[in-house]
Amino acid sequence: YSTDFEVHRNWLAITHNLPLSQWYYEATSEWTLDYPPFFAWFEYALSHVAKYFDPKMLVIENLNYTSRATIFFQRFSVIFTDILFIYAVRECCRCVNGKRAAKDILEKPAFILAVLLLWNFGLLIVDHIHFQYNGFLFGLMLLSVARLCQKRYLEGALLFAVLLHFKHIYVYVAPAYGIYLLRSYCFTANHADGSLKWRSFSFLHLTLLGLIVCLVSALSLGPFIVLGQLPQVISRLFPFKRGLCHAYWAPNFWALYNAVDKALTVFGLKCNFLDPTKIPKASMTGGLVQEFQHTVLPSVTPLATLICTFLSILPSVFCLWFKPQGPRGFVQCLVLCALSSFMFGWHVHEKAILLAILPLSLLSIQRVKDAGIYLILTTTGHFSLFPLLFTPPELPVKILLMLLFTVYSFSSLKSLFRRERPLLNWLETIYLIQLVPLEIFCEIIFPLTPWKHHFPFVPLLLTSVYCALGVTYAWLKLYVSVLTERISVRQKTE
Repeated sequence: YSTDFEVHRNWLAITHNLPLSQWYYEATSEWTLDYPPFFAWFEYALSHVAKYFDPKMLVIENLNYTSRATIFFQRFSVIFTDILFIYAVRECCRCVNGKRAAKDILEKPAFILAVLLLWNFGLLIVDHIHFQYNGFLFGLMLLSVARLCQKRYLEGALLFAVLLHFKHIYVYVAPAYGIYLLRSYCFTANHADGSLKWRSFSFLHLTLLGLIVCLVSALSLGPFIVLGQLPQVISRLFPFKRGLCHAYWAPNFWALYNAVDKALTVFGLKCNFLDPTKIPKASMTGGLVQEFQHTVLPSVTPLATLICTFLSILPSVFCLWFKPQGPRGFVQCLVLCALSSFMFGWHVHEKAILLAILPLSLLSIQRVKDAGIYLILTTTGHFSLFPLLFTPPELPVKILLMLLFTVYSFSSLKSLFRRERPLLNWLETIYLIQLVPLEIFCEIIFPLTPWKHHFPFVPLLLTSVYCALGVTYAWLKLYVSVLTERISVRQKTE
């Protein structure tokens, strides 16, 4: 039973029973409303349907309330809102270049892309087993990407502006949208070498984009500004006191940083360099859920993560500005922004890896290099989601679903690029194969050892750290690929 069922049940109750002025103040449950206003209104709309299934779910004081009708409604609402995701996938497939020859429809890039998106293992378990509304939100993102690829810039900008006020995590990819719209929509002409014609800058287009952002923001935040509650809303949206990492470390740079700190702590204790009475027990047996001071390495602040994130996305943004490469360059920048924020962001959830995996699907069917990176990131990122499903009955389900998706991903992309070089080298192949013994140890062997009582966090730590190595490798490899591509294009133009 996922805690997200109670999270969204509580939000249904809050928005249904309380006036707007109390939405971001109500704190009966620990799962307070911490999404932007558009999502709150989305819950409000759902609550008026939910009351016909089980009115008791809308009682704020009914903490952890469950019933068959409640679970059915929540599951059904996710399936129903996925209609937008299906439509967005259709629009993305229409943007695919169909020049690559294929013997039948099963080998066509558009069909492969549709399966990779609609049957995405991570999205399936996060939404339909664990329970969230990511499909609906990713539908908005993919639809905005499709509109920009179709040169329907204002529609794409509007969809993304709306998305930001549904879930603020998408602000991490906002630089890609902002630079691409400025470069491709506000500048109406380029020189033959791709450089800008400054005289072609359209203030009208810039004004239209500004109006879209301002109107959507006013519609979302306006009521709370009038009520004088904007600081309270912002404090809920950005709760920095939750700590550097989530309860289960997302497989990013900070997971490796934390692991090194723990290893140095063990070494320091063995060599009597550290005083064991000054080291909290939680630092060796649990995650870093709240504010936490590292033992050996310097402690990380929210500002430090913000600076790291900004610096890590800067090269991709510069590439998009100076050598945009059309829609393909935009998607590359979007993926790099998403991955960079995942690598260095504050309190990143493991589920945020989907923000990079799904748009990377669009690139995986175009070039063999991107296909190889996609396979590494997808396999590693999806495996890192395994701890979300931790009950024994869910073990065969998650293994079977991931196995099916992984086999299809490898076989379909291998068929698509069968006349080109192998998708993975031997070292990458060995790394991915080692996920099998890691899963066997974490799920079968470790629970049988006495260590599970003293160090219950070890399986999560091993999974997170090992997957962090793969995610970091994929991020670096994609960055190198994009930078070398831009350099080669520049040399050809010169």
